[in-house]
Amino acid sequence: MFNLTKRTNQSKIHTLLLQLGAIVAALVAAGIVMWAMGYNPFVIYTKIVEGSVMVSENAKKGGVPYRLLQTINKAIPLVILSLGVSVAYKMKFWNIGAEGQFYIGALFAAYVAFNFKQLPPYILLPFMFLSAFIGGGLWGFIPAVLKNRFNASESLTTLMMNYIAIGIVTYLQLGPWRDPEAKGFGRMPYFTENAILPKVFGIHIGFIIALILAVIIFVLLKKTKLGYEIAVIGENETTAKYAGINTAKVLFITLFISGGICGIAGMIQASGIEKTLTDQISGGLGFTAIITAWLAKLSAPIILVVSFLFAMLLQGGAYLQVSMQIPAAISEVIQGIILFFVLGSEFFIQYKIVFSSKIKEAK
Repeated sequence: MFNLTKRTNQSKIHTLLLQLGAIVAALVAAGIVMWAMGYNPFVIYTKIVEGSVMVSENAKKGGVPYRLLQTINKAIPLVILSLGVSVAYKMKFWNIGAEGQFYIGALFAAYVAFNFKQLPPYILLPFMFLSAFIGGGLWGFIPAVLKNRFNASESLTTLMMNYIAIGIVTYLQLGPWRDPEAKGFGRMPYFTENAILPKVFGIHIGFIIALILAVIIFVLLKKTKLGYEIAVIGENETTAKYAGINTAKVLFITLFISGGICGIAGMIQASGIEKTLTDQISGGLGFTAIITAWLAKLSAPIILVVSFLFAMLLQGGAYLQVSMQIPAAISEVIQGIILFFVLGSEFFIQYKIVFSSKIKEAK
């Protein structure tokens, strides 16, 4: 027989070792699954790294190698989306709506790009940036109101609003905003040059924005009054109310910030990569961000690392499909197994198993 005992005074080194052990175990488990499917796991892992960061033989000299560039392009929105949901998760508000907030942010930015073409880029781009933040923030604000007023499940409301947002974009793409020069294809017009993010070292400046946002979120959650209030509400809402914190106000502000940051990711993807708005612009990154934020334990610096590693899996999976005719879903299998093992390690970080013999000795 055995009992579960809550761990006390858990050292950071022990916690880190458990987490690293979980990742290694996940890679081994994923390797076994791939072997059972008839693939060599060592070849698969090598190809994932090769397809995501290594320089190909025909890579252009100067600038960032193509494969690494594609990985960075995937990491940028993933970092920003992860930062956005981490703000809400810190308060134990389970925002599953990053995908919808991403789309609405991109939608607001696209509206500005389509209707204010005459503005110079140094005015138009900040205008798009601000519009995306407001759009995503408003989309995140709605579930906060429903939660505060009707105690509606935030997981359900934020999830359902994803599909509403995508539906709105699809309607505009096939209807009012359809490009008349698309020759029958259902797409929106491309942005004009002044609405496209400039590049630094061959990468659009979204990576600089992502780094700045990481610093801002770190400071917000660790060094400000609002961050303290968010943490207290996340620990115990009753205690927060007893301490005089206006929980409703903090809820509204937090979800507006959370949704706004996710909206910024939409603007960056639309302006920096797609050069337009489509109903496929996200590619499910809003849901992947939930995983990366959780694995990073809502820490902004760690989110940068975890998001890049997951971007490697995404890009490496696409490379597998092209180079070896292996389904890109293999990378999704690896992601799922890693998540399963890391979440499982949380149990052993919080609790320890005490067997009956040790229990008797303790008595």
